Amino acid sequence: MSAAVTGEPVTGTDDRPTESATATLRRGLRMMPEFRRGLPATFALALVATAGRVVVPIAVQQTLDRGLNAAGGPDIPLVRELVAICALVVLVTAVAVYRMNVRLFRTTETALANLRVRAFRHVHDLSVLHQQGERRGNLVSRVTSDVDQLSVFMQWGGVLGLVSLGQLVVATVVMAVYSWQLTLLVLVCFIPLGYAVTWFATRLAEVYGVVRERVGDVLAAVGESVVGAPTVRAYGVRGRTAARIDAAIDRHYRASVQAQRTTAGVYVSGEFVAAVANAAVVVVGVLLGVGGQISAGTLVAFLFLVTLFVAPVQTASEVLNEAQNAVAGFRRVLDVLDTEPDVQDPVDGEHLPAGPLGVRFDHVGFRYAPGARPALTDVDLEITARTRVAVVGETGSGKTTFAKLLTRLMDPTAGRVLVGGVPLDRIAFSSLRERVVMVPQDGFLFDASVADNVRYGRPGMTDAHVAAAFDELGLGGWVEGLSDGVRTPVGQRGESLSAGERQLVAVARAYVADPDLLVLDEATSAVDPATEARLTRALDTLTTGRTTITIAHRLSTAERADEILVVDAGRVTQRGTHAELVDVPGVYAGLHASWRRSSGGLTTPV
Repeated sequence: MSAAVTGEPVTGTDDRPTESATATLRRGLRMMPEFRRGLPATFALALVATAGRVVVPIAVQQTLDRGLNAAGGPDIPLVRELVAICALVVLVTAVAVYRMNVRLFRTTETALANLRVRAFRHVHDLSVLHQQGERRGNLVSRVTSDVDQLSVFMQWGGVLGLVSLGQLVVATVVMAVYSWQLTLLVLVCFIPLGYAVTWFATRLAEVYGVVRERVGDVLAAVGESVVGAPTVRAYGVRGRTAARIDAAIDRHYRASVQAQRTTAGVYVSGEFVAAVANAAVVVVGVLLGVGGQISAGTLVAFLFLVTLFVAPVQTASEVLNEAQNAVAGFRRVLDVLDTEPDVQDPVDGEHLPAGPLGVRFDHVGFRYAPGARPALTDVDLEITARTRVAVVGETGSGKTTFAKLLTRLMDPTAGRVLVGGVPLDRIAFSSLRERVVMVPQDGFLFDASVADNVRYGRPGMTDAHVAAAFDELGLGGWVEGLSDGVRTPVGQRGESLSAGERQLVAVARAYVADPDLLVLDEATSAVDPATEARLTRALDTLTTGRTTITIAHRLSTAERADEILVVDAGRVTQRGTHAELVDVPGVYAGLHASWRRSSGGLTTPV
């Protein structure tokens, strides 16, 4: 038995009541129709497999009582007949077990593959705030190791559980037919174990919930150290990084040991009760046989049946172990699927109107958490289509929040954002992502070729089309200088290229996407002068004729913009051209003066 049997809620690792294993499995099965559809035939095969297992004890009883101990002497033809029937049934049972395993494996893998895809896509649908609030390793573990653990249980524990349950029921029925006294004796021996397993199940649910959490912690720590390996080496903090990983592994080790201790308690309890039951049946069975109440064949057959009855109980600890581990992982997967994205694709969403797109912030406000300091406050402005706007301000002023709201990576907590006259929360994602493109500052690239990364902007482009796009941006010479041109691999996260080169590829990707509204998180920051010159020329081509919002970290970008928005403490405090703002006392004049003093007029970050 388990919490699935008792139906009692267990306590999660954060001391909040969580649903019972029964509720978790019921909720999960609703999400896996492929598995439910395959269950009836699998159960039928399991019934055949378990029914076949009692044939041997029955054949033994009949062979002893009617064959070897027949009144007129051994009945050899009957013995042969019984052996032949027994062999045939064993063969049918083996075929049924094989077919049951194949069906269960196929339906399980189909259902879990779909569940994994669904969880993976749902993680991508979660808001930027939710993803930033979770450690990436935890999110990855829910889609990978937690689903893997469920797969192991359903394919191993599920098979064993089906056969064992059927075996337990069939063995009990046949034992009762042979001797109700001995059957009652066996059941009485196992009653205390039932109460013990109920307690163990609740405890296992708790400890395996901790184990699954610790797996996520290990993946997060290892992943972070691998991604941040250059920083670790540069600052000589390998010791501290190794200590963090060691601590995460140690916590996982201690949680696993605690879980195995509980599992061992179940196993030892089952072994002890099984030994007591076998001994009791032998003693009482002999006494009943001496009294003439059962035959020798019946007693021998009953001992076979007791073995069939005890075997599922003895393996219960292993099944329970895997079941609680799987349920803990299943619960974590379902928790992700149950998390409603706070930025959702609207039902029957509208499409953006054709042509150039203007932007309207209608008294927009935003907080990253209830009660937190406002990141933006009452932003009320309109940006004309095909205008190149630079958004400037000190670090933490709200510039990046402005960009995320405009691209609907987040929704405002007050007011609304309109693009092309349509509120963002009413625009279908397919239309929004096609017409509005954001180029982030880090220029993230996938582990593929230059051409493959550019094709993310427009699938189906040939390598020749990609090369032509680089030529149009004035980057043809650069891409031809790579080891294999546009087919050059960029490495994981684009690490085979420099930061500036990654930005060149990101700009090309945005260019082939041909958006009507472009949001740039200052592509020219933190690059060398030569790359900056290439980027500047490419960006001039990219932004021509498009509405462009640039989060400007370099004031040289602001100088070239048609209009400047100055953000200070979450408010737009100034608006105008560079010429209009540079000599007016205010935030922009102060930023510009500071920039000129620190750079001598060169294009250096603020």
